[in-house]
Amino acid sequence: MGTEESDERQEQRGERVVYTDGACSGNPGPGGWAWALMDRTHGAGADPHTTNQRMELQAVLEAVRALDGPLEIRSDSTYVVNCFRDKWYEGWLARGWKNSQKKPVANRDLWEPLIDAYLDRPGQIRFTWVKGHSGEPMNDFVDELAVQAGKAQRASGEAAIDGPSAGADVPWPAGSALLVTGAGTIDAGAVVAIEQRIRQVNDDEVVVSGLRRGAELVAAEQAAAHGRRLAVVLPFEDPAAQWPVEDRERFDAAVAAAVWTVVLDGDRSRPGAAVAARDDWLAGAVGGAVVVADHLTAQRLELAGVPVLEI
Repeated sequence: MGTEESDERQEQRGERVVYTDGACSGNPGPGGWAWALMDRTHGAGADPHTTNQRMELQAVLEAVRALDGPLEIRSDSTYVVNCFRDKWYEGWLARGWKNSQKKPVANRDLWEPLIDAYLDRPGQIRFTWVKGHSGEPMNDFVDELAVQAGKAQRASGEAAIDGPSAGADVPWPAGSALLVTGAGTIDAGAVVAIEQRIRQVNDDEVVVSGLRRGAELVAAEQAAAHGRRLAVVLPFEDPAAQWPVEDRERFDAAVAAAVWTVVLDGDRSRPGAAVAARDDWLAGAVGGAVVVADHLTAQRLELAGVPVLEI
């Protein structure tokens, strides 16, 4: 009741509340986007080959283009909301659309018109993060619109999903997920740093791990120890089959603690290629990443548009 009354007061002041969401099957693959006002006035569309992050961005851009006047945009994507909350765009503009690694900003074709529209309407557009898949009626409504738009695109036969991520949807809110990855061998200082970062994750966020030995397995254990929601993404079935007993037990305990487990259909006989494909899938399934002692992985994620913290 309190939220509804607040929304009514906003509309009386001339500020409209708009919910946005994006969905994608395959990452990359066919996807959909949607926006909706409180009265269920809405817009939706699809893209034959896209990512979760692009669909989240497209939803906001289309809402801003369609709706004039003051807006509060409610999104479950920290990738979108944090750009404006933390003013990422100021650094991008100052560096000529380069990220902190001096690489081109990913998804610039969507970010640039959105940021231009935001700056052209000073004080009229603000962003609020909402928890995805939490039973909030309007968030669920735009989620369903986006999913249905993506399904219609997929059914049209215009897009094919290739590679080991075929058929693997992202079951958690991608924009609210934090990937922790990095070196297979880490020191005690890195373990402490991972724990400190996991402690900062709030209860509504998701910690994502590929469960490789080293940084990834430690991150999964810390997420479980501190009661954070854990998602596990494996390149193929049972990658720990040949691990030593102690490591295998740690792997099994982490899988048991996970809220979500995604198993991609990578080729076990080509583990390097399978893990690389898994990493590409993960780049479209998270809103940020912590990378431990692995600068090349950090660079790849940055190029894919994922904000990265290196430790």
